[in-house]
Amino acid sequence: MKKNSFVEGTIIATLAIVFVKILGMLYVIPFYKIVGANGGALYSYAYNIYLIFLGISSAGLPDAVAKIISEYNALEMHDAKRRAYKIGRKIISFISVIVFIILFVFAEEIGRFIIGDLNGANTAEDVAFVVRCVSPSVLLIPFLSITKGYLQGHKYIGPSSISQLIEQILRIIVILAGYYLVLKVFNQSLSLAIGIAVSGAFVGGLAAYLYLHHAIKKSKLDVENTTKKDKITNKEITKKIVLYAVPFVIISVVSHFYNFTDQILVLRTLEHMQFNSEDVEFIASAISTWSPKICMIINAMAMGMTMSLVPTIVSAVAKKDTKEVENKINKSLSMIIFISLPLSLGLCILSRSVWTVFYDTNSYGPMILSLMVFSALFGNLYLIVSTICQSLSKYKLVYKVSISGFLLNALLDVPIMYLFKYIGFKPFLGSITSSIIGYSISVLIGLSSLKKEKNISYHETIKNILKTLVPSGIMVAVLLIVNYFLKFNVLTLSGAIMTIVINAVIGGFIYVGVSYKCGLLESILGHAMINNIIKKLTLGKLKLKN
Repeated sequence: MKKNSFVEGTIIATLAIVFVKILGMLYVIPFYKIVGANGGALYSYAYNIYLIFLGISSAGLPDAVAKIISEYNALEMHDAKRRAYKIGRKIISFISVIVFIILFVFAEEIGRFIIGDLNGANTAEDVAFVVRCVSPSVLLIPFLSITKGYLQGHKYIGPSSISQLIEQILRIIVILAGYYLVLKVFNQSLSLAIGIAVSGAFVGGLAAYLYLHHAIKKSKLDVENTTKKDKITNKEITKKIVLYAVPFVIISVVSHFYNFTDQILVLRTLEHMQFNSEDVEFIASAISTWSPKICMIINAMAMGMTMSLVPTIVSAVAKKDTKEVENKINKSLSMIIFISLPLSLGLCILSRSVWTVFYDTNSYGPMILSLMVFSALFGNLYLIVSTICQSLSKYKLVYKVSISGFLLNALLDVPIMYLFKYIGFKPFLGSITSSIIGYSISVLIGLSSLKKEKNISYHETIKNILKTLVPSGIMVAVLLIVNYFLKFNVLTLSGAIMTIVINAVIGGFIYVGVSYKCGLLESILGHAMINNIIKKLTLGKLKLKN
């Protein structure tokens, strides 16, 4: 297998994640149309809880292992590297069992906490059932994640990306086949159909884990020459794993808590504002699950980048290459803005068409999506900044960045919803606004602290952001003009699809073309990488001039 550079690794991981997220976006179209708003709400309750507990059980250790493997690999400490992987697996097996027991045993209490006094279509017992159905996944997925971390630490990004495709494809097959058979063939309950759907995570995870296990054997990482015994003890390795893992757990759990907190506070606040129970459940699930499903395409860039960002920054730090560290930080921030901004703006413009394609027509959905895309944009920046801080071993800063933003979001949720209601806006948009504020504060705290403590200059990033505004502004202006003259009915499926396709082609062509003309594309990706992409796309027939 071939190791990957930072930009190449980012592109491989991002392309894989984009494809995975596209699959994750597309399957919700038939899924939502069959289970409806009530089934969609039940699915979101269970899955948000699952993601939080999965974050507790697995988010930190895989990334910690990737960081340690990268560090020991750079220092040629192969014995310590292999022991770190084994110790990480032992720790994760213990935590996974504890988390599984909590989820399974206390499922009914979790269900009552989520539903509260809401008299909607779903009950606390329904929530408890689907939570129990998804709980076995926390026994497996952590091992899948830590195996990915082991390969990523060696800069093998390809196998991790392929495993994500395997996991997602099989998960979707179980979800679609499962709920179709339960509801349409055997005429069983909606809660059973959702229970089968959330169980897809286990099936997909098992297949992906078996593939990665094969990849490790094929790469011969499991038979590396480790005759030289490193002096570092298992106790020291364990301490380092825990030290590295806790910040990653904080980053992951806080990210999932944003959605879960918004879901709970929206449920309680809208109920108090006398919204009917069906609207309350729809709005809460749209904010916490269904809009984020569409925003996956925006989040994919950050997820792909973190896979390559951690080992490259850690390697640079281990070699004391401060210039390379600064270069990677600026490169990652520039790439995030370059990719995420036009996607956010495009989805905002097309929010009604996109919502029609995914979930049919609805008065609340499009306006939620049109603002949620910017929450996804700032969430990307938060994820990258937090990962950078963790990679630089700035643990206190990770806590400060993550917790301050989340607490601010939680404190502002209800007040801003009431403020929006007072000034005549839809109150639930206040919840999304508070998330944007929380992410923004986290990013500002992180970047300013790194500048002060590590003397990091963001001159290159600022220059690239200003350049990015040019093609973004031109793209938005042209699309607004195009949509003014388009006469398609976006409330119909065919009209919405035509509108999306036309906007995507025109917008993409303008953004990439203007970015290339003003030198932005080359500034971010580099001449060699652009040439390589063009060469592959044209089967070697075209090549840029130097």
